[in-house]
Amino acid sequence: MMRMSGVGVDVKKLVAALTLDEKVGLLSGSDFWHTKAVERLGLPWIMVTDGPHGLRRQEEGVDHVGLAQSVSATCFPPACATGSSFDVRLLAEIGEAIGKEALDQGVSVVLGPGVNIKRSPLCGRNFEYFSEDPWVSGKLAAAWIAGVQSRGVGCSLKHFAANSQEFCRMVSDSVVDERALREIYLTAFEIAVKQAQPWTVMCSYNLINGLYASDNKELLTSILRDEWGFEGLVVSDWGAVNDRVAGVSAGLDLEMPSSGGFHDAAILEALCEGRLAEEELDRACERIVALVLRALAVNDALVCDYAAHHALARRAAAASCVLLKNEEAVLPLDAGRSVAVIGAFARQPRYQGTGSSKVNPQQLDTAWAELAALGFDLHFEPGYSLARFAQPDDALINDAVALAKACDVALVFAGLPDEYESEGFDRPSLDLPAAHQRLIEAVAAVNSKTVVILSLGAPVTTPWADRVSGLLVSYLGGEAGGGGVVDILTGRSCPSGRLAETWPRALADTPAHPWYPGVDKTYADKDAEYRESVFVGYRYYDTVGIEPAWPFGFGLSYTSFAYSDLRLSATEYAGGELAVSFTLRNTGVCAGAEVVQLYVGRDEVAEGGESGVYRAKRELRAFDKIYLEPGESTRVELKLDERAFAYYNAPHRSWAREGGSYLIALGSSSRDLRLEARVLVAGDGLEEALGDLRQRAAAYFDLTATPLIVPDEQFEALLGRPLQRDAARARRYDQNTILGDIRHKLIGRVMIRQIRAQATSMLEGQEMEGLMDAVIYETPLRSMVMMSGGAFTAGMMHALIDLLNGRLIAGLRGLLKRDKQ
Repeated sequence: MMRMSGVGVDVKKLVAALTLDEKVGLLSGSDFWHTKAVERLGLPWIMVTDGPHGLRRQEEGVDHVGLAQSVSATCFPPACATGSSFDVRLLAEIGEAIGKEALDQGVSVVLGPGVNIKRSPLCGRNFEYFSEDPWVSGKLAAAWIAGVQSRGVGCSLKHFAANSQEFCRMVSDSVVDERALREIYLTAFEIAVKQAQPWTVMCSYNLINGLYASDNKELLTSILRDEWGFEGLVVSDWGAVNDRVAGVSAGLDLEMPSSGGFHDAAILEALCEGRLAEEELDRACERIVALVLRALAVNDALVCDYAAHHALARRAAAASCVLLKNEEAVLPLDAGRSVAVIGAFARQPRYQGTGSSKVNPQQLDTAWAELAALGFDLHFEPGYSLARFAQPDDALINDAVALAKACDVALVFAGLPDEYESEGFDRPSLDLPAAHQRLIEAVAAVNSKTVVILSLGAPVTTPWADRVSGLLVSYLGGEAGGGGVVDILTGRSCPSGRLAETWPRALADTPAHPWYPGVDKTYADKDAEYRESVFVGYRYYDTVGIEPAWPFGFGLSYTSFAYSDLRLSATEYAGGELAVSFTLRNTGVCAGAEVVQLYVGRDEVAEGGESGVYRAKRELRAFDKIYLEPGESTRVELKLDERAFAYYNAPHRSWAREGGSYLIALGSSSRDLRLEARVLVAGDGLEEALGDLRQRAAAYFDLTATPLIVPDEQFEALLGRPLQRDAARARRYDQNTILGDIRHKLIGRVMIRQIRAQATSMLEGQEMEGLMDAVIYETPLRSMVMMSGGAFTAGMMHALIDLLNGRLIAGLRGLLKRDKQ
């Protein structure tokens, strides 16, 4: 096949030259990682691959489900870490490095970044997302995308949208009010699309208010394209397509992976019957062809410096560490002291999450080796076993305690092993493993200079925190995380990470807890009710007044900063841009970086009376990371636009502004505000359209009850419709039935046993057991057709559905036909 150059090709003419079968075929992948080629016209395939924090490119033909070992690449810190960097420039650097490696490995589109909101700290995939705040998520994602795409490699912004849990993620229904959807769950996508124009956007698995994301024209066309101006291609998450014909009409262009011809036949039938217009088919083909040609136009002659990328990964790991406690300046370490290094993670680190984003690193640094290289007087005890779900081992703990007693300082490396958090399942609690928790408590009891280093992808409870001198959260540091942590511990780098998510004291304090991941938390209940509405993370804690363990935006430094001389470009605001400036000074003895945070909220004291708009006490509207030498000062300017003062008015289906006095607050966390000013904002009066919502949804206006209690009728007032839980449970078996629904039936048990045996063989040697269970129990039948590599056909699926619904003759007849289409 003669390969096109991608330059100067007329997309519409090329699509017009395709046959109908070629057009239909182009709408799905040729396999797990490639688009389809059209050899007759010289249009080649392109490769896409996972890569939110590094490439996961598989060798050809390794397996058909995309989970086998991959080609080595730089494993950068995942988003749970880099989100805490609050550093858009750093994210752009990482993105550019990943773009270079993609070119080096022949990858045209990198599947990332993920900007789903951390609605609950229990979400098993939180390690892949940046923040509980949409502004932080959107800004960092836009920078990462710009970096990758600066090298002529595309990105896939995911998972669009309202996909904030792993439990039954392929069939769960995110029941969310329009205002929360717009303000919290879509805003990060909006920022990234408008500022960076990713080549592709990936739709999520889940339903949103009763409609699958892959079928949702409002989401994929009206909002994404018409409102935000998205110019690229929409691709499905792998196996996410519910109704391929409806998806094409809705704006879902490319289905991944291959459907094995199953959906091709459905599209052709719909075209013949007039249920799908050929113009809609052409539109999707044009976007796919445009993507391929865009990738072909890249000049890929470059030298990829993996050593330089490893150094960048180390710098990123250090910049993402969050120092939560440092009593009596226990850190940085004194080189003259003996150090007990305790915890198996010091030598065998957990440095990334498990699942589709798991990178095969170029190399792997450990904290133990990095400390040893600096000449410290080191001594080691593992303290706990790394066996799956290992229980406390008294002998290991006793050995660690004896070592801690004998040394000046004890460094305890602990956290969450792979089996505790992963793509595919959510955590059941916020607790550390008992083996880790008991070790920390035992060591702290005998050494007053105990420092805990936590490796994890999400917050945990820390009931032992008042008994340790130091606490450093490294999150998941990537392949150079060991070096990054040691740079912080030894003072080579000054801590500058800040929490991009609130760390609660208890699970019961989290706003979504009563309804996460579902009301009943069983397979019978697949509705994810977002009853907390806009009160996610610090928006809830700060409004209600709940004291977290550590607030959003918090993080200590080895230096200190002073804020002064706050000025606004105007004291009245009616639209346009408002500039906020102040002086920041490094008042400490070492160079460091401060994450300055600008919050906006209604001035409750000045306004007094009742508002028709429920809202958080304050919301982050701008931030920057400023590096200063000791004694250096600089003038910092942050800018606010109309969205800084806006709320989404659901009845009007538009952004609106409530008039009155607003507080502009600057500080180093949502609870540490150093400077304040007021601005009088002109309103538009649209809050009158909300009517008597204050009476019909009183819980949202008076957040005094903890945990948050929202009766059905009040949540329905926000939704504008009745809840449909009972109807969902009464549903008959269909293509969206999961094996978990039929696990007690004979045919279900047989299928589960066969799939488990195949998956175990395929993933031999990989720690993916929890993900494997989720895939087996929570994948719908339709997705099994896509992901089985032909072992489970569409005909077999329909026959199985007939059998499950009591249509025995039809089911048996279908199985005997062994339909391969």
